[in-house]
Amino acid sequence: MKTDYFIIVAGMAAVTYLPRWLPLMLLTRRKLPRWMIEWLDLIPAAILSALIFPALVTDGDPRHFELVRPHLFAALPTFVFAGMTRSLAGTVIVGMALFWFIEKWI
Repeated sequence: MKTDYFIIVAGMAAVTYLPRWLPLMLLTRRKLPRWMIEWLDLIPAAILSALIFPALVTDGDPRHFELVRPHLFAALPTFVFAGMTRSLAGTVIVGMALFWFIEKWI
């Protein structure tokens, strides 16, 4: 019984650790092309957008598309502020204030 748990934990560790370790070990000694570095810089924004966008424009169970949502009204000015200032702390404060204002007054 205990060996089963060990095998499961070892397998989970391998499938979590190897995909992170292999590219790091294989690519640290190589000079990557400029286009690839620029492309890799876009991955965090793409992943974050893919996680946030559905929450901003869908609602209900089952999910349905809805553009008139308080979350979206708070997010759009926050995105503009983030793009203009590049300030993480300022963006968080503006986003929280807008969301609070919209939830409280609208």
